[in-house]
Amino acid sequence: MSVLYPKFKAAACHVAPVFLDSVASAEKAVALIGEAARAGADLVVFPEGYMPGFPLWAALRAPIHNHDLFKRLAAESVRLDGPEIGAVRAAARRNGVLVSLGFSEGTEASVGCLWNANVLIGRDGAILNHHRKLVPTFYEKLIWANGDARGLRVTPTEIGRVGMLICGENTNPLARYALMAQGEQVHISTYPPAWPTRPPGESAAYDLKRAIEIRAGAHAFEAKVFNIVCSAVLDAGAKAILCEGDPALADLVDRTPAGVSMILDPTGSHVVAPPQGDETIVYADIDTSACVEPKQFHDVVGYYNRFDIFQLSVDRTPREPVNFGTGARPMAYAADGTDGAVGLTSDGTDAHRSLDEPRAAQPQRRADH
Repeated sequence: MSVLYPKFKAAACHVAPVFLDSVASAEKAVALIGEAARAGADLVVFPEGYMPGFPLWAALRAPIHNHDLFKRLAAESVRLDGPEIGAVRAAARRNGVLVSLGFSEGTEASVGCLWNANVLIGRDGAILNHHRKLVPTFYEKLIWANGDARGLRVTPTEIGRVGMLICGENTNPLARYALMAQGEQVHISTYPPAWPTRPPGESAAYDLKRAIEIRAGAHAFEAKVFNIVCSAVLDAGAKAILCEGDPALADLVDRTPAGVSMILDPTGSHVVAPPQGDETIVYADIDTSACVEPKQFHDVVGYYNRFDIFQLSVDRTPREPVNFGTGARPMAYAADGTDGAVGLTSDGTDAHRSLDEPRAAQPQRRADH
């Protein structure tokens, strides 16, 4: 049987969410999915933590000043089987596109435990993969818990074999290699709107744009894949909430380098010029056959490796706080660990359930603010 090399159009939504409002952010995502689909996109990508927005306050103020913002984030963090993800799934199915969505994930097991998560949704609205960031980066540890490897997998789709990592995970050689070794052809990298680490102007201040360029180019070149990079935008509404009228904080935010969205080919070159700043959708036509020729030079999961020397083992066991019953794995993918769609959600329901089917009523999450 001959190998097929799909061609498709990718869309990276370089946009801002409606900050700390997951319902409104989901509505905005639905509109953007429709816009991208009308432009011919087959894959629509949203930034890290798009719902309900990236908790940049953890970088700007001491933790003792951020309790109220964390409570708002916890109240607006969504669940995999919740209505906000459901609306995006319905939009994917209605428009016949794949969607990658970053979100802050909550759980019924705790009102305060959150994960930095990403979900890949198929053209039919099915959840194809659900990934939680393995290790929150720097001050993100004040917000999100460690993820597990349940979603450290490449998903076979009609546009190619798709893998995804969140922000700093794209600096993790083992996580990246785990995806390479599953035949990845299309890589999705998601990022926040900014990443302040020092006051702007200091020599060691972090330049998120440059960091993204290095990481994205490295993975595209080493894996010989197309790398779709999608960063968020920090809009006026988010700045007002984050800075709370403090001119010093406002100046710091304004002068911190913004994230950048881009689409790179398997040589690490730009397919289209990357935007930085205002909201836009970045489109690019992708031909996955371009992944083949560079493999002749350096195929690090093939003949440019020494499997007699190097070995990597990945434990995909879902890490849940408790396992009731006879030892059946909660939140299971296929029992044999093969690639594919989610089998069960965290509450044991079928993740492939139709979006039109009724679901049990969920407790009210939204806090007054």
